[in-house]
Amino acid sequence: MANISVLLCLIITILVASGFANGSGYQPKEKVGVYELKKGDLSVKFTNWGATIISLILPDKNGKLADVVLGYDSVNEYKNDTTYFGAIVGRVANRIGGAQFTLNGTHYKLVANEGKNMLHGGLRGFSDVVWKVKKYKNEGHAPSIVFTYHSADGEQGFPGDVIATVSYSLIGDKQLSVKMKAKALNKPTPVNLAQHTYWNLGGHNSGDILSQHIQIFASQITPVDSSLIPTGKFASVKGTPYDFLKPHVVGSRINKLNITNGYDINYVLDGPAGNKLKLAAVVHDSKSGRMLELSTNEPGMQFYTGNYVEDVKGKGGFVYQPHAALCLETQGFPDAVNHPNFPSTIVTPTKPYRHYMLLKFSTTA
Repeated sequence: MANISVLLCLIITILVASGFANGSGYQPKEKVGVYELKKGDLSVKFTNWGATIISLILPDKNGKLADVVLGYDSVNEYKNDTTYFGAIVGRVANRIGGAQFTLNGTHYKLVANEGKNMLHGGLRGFSDVVWKVKKYKNEGHAPSIVFTYHSADGEQGFPGDVIATVSYSLIGDKQLSVKMKAKALNKPTPVNLAQHTYWNLGGHNSGDILSQHIQIFASQITPVDSSLIPTGKFASVKGTPYDFLKPHVVGSRINKLNITNGYDINYVLDGPAGNKLKLAAVVHDSKSGRMLELSTNEPGMQFYTGNYVEDVKGKGGFVYQPHAALCLETQGFPDAVNHPNFPSTIVTPTKPYRHYMLLKFSTTA
């Protein structure tokens, strides 16, 4: 009898780890493919595994083309990825302290996947599922692709069914529009999606990003504890290594961030809240001349310098190391479900989720 009990416990543990016991048993119906959008000399490739950006190729100041996002040679490699290269992360991006929260008097225990906390939606978040290709048009003045995913009630512990949609479009001159939307079908639930591309404007295989310049339009950050969970307070960036209100070299003060070995913090973006776009960040690589301007309607942006990327074999066999790229993850504030003073990330059947990003690429001499 004791042996049977041990066996049952083992089976339950395996089921929980794989997601079956919390309602997220994964049986993908859609095939995994690769899709390309191209306009002028800008081309972007995606896979419906995680609604992921797998490459973005554009010219430098001399017209030389390069892929400026980290990733892998094959789609199958993304299925075993632990870095979230290029993916849409959710149902709730970033961290939830203690992998739990209370909503309308009901306590929800989530699937922890970073110690006792939840990161980027749990063991199988939106980055590790197959999205349906709802629309694909690689022609005309605005080539676009639309991915959609039905997240079931109880998935990774979250309440309610959610339909998430991500639209990528090439518009104007070297501009990528990203629209993330979600609708709660039957219960209030937190939703906070983020686009987790790793950018290196010098080229994915050009080395680190420490000599590139960045400007972040944020006067405050949300400080974190030793587990990178927000304390609930706000702190001014003035006089700290987090101050990028004026352009600075990424690596100029990074050695002062010993605990995280780099930047991994949520910035409170300046500018109005709501659906209007505001400038969040500008990145410039002087060697290639490439520049990226990012605008969003979200209140926050996680600036992450790839601190935990180590010995990752990527495209063409190039091995990525710490600081090989940077992430600009526009988002609601991390752990907002446990901090009433943060902007709410709760979505209801009558209050949908809308998250917009606009990435403008250019070159300077």
